Amino acid sequence: QVQLVESGGGLVQAGGSLRLSCAASGRTFSSYVMGWFRQAPGKEREFVAGISRNGGSTRYSDSVKGRFTISRDNAKNTLYLQMNSPKPEDTAVYYCAASGTVVVTTAPSLFHNWGQGTQVNVSS
Repeated sequence: QVQLVESGGGLVQAGGSLRLSCAASGRTFSSYVMGWFRQAPGKEREFVAGISRNGGSTRYSDSVKGRFTISRDNAKNTLYLQMNSPKPEDTAVYYCAASGTVVVTTAPSLFHNWGQGTQVNVSS
């Protein structure tokens, strides 16, 4: 099992930038596909971005493509989400999650370890 702790959330103005981090402990971080998800009030949890075990492959939701960047540092056991030009509709609780799949997946059901989440509020 891997334990995940997100940080870096807060209030940001639309058009600004924010970087989320997810620190992992436990079993080997580099053996997991990692993902970022978010959940806004009254909405289902949705996929934001995913990254392969070695960082060589990434996937993004259409709503964040070109604005957000997912990356990982396996030496530091840390996952990142760089949020550039955020919009008010990006306001949500952001979660990092680990998956044992071989390829980057977008389905929440395939992620077996989740962090507690970090709140991101984007003001207009």
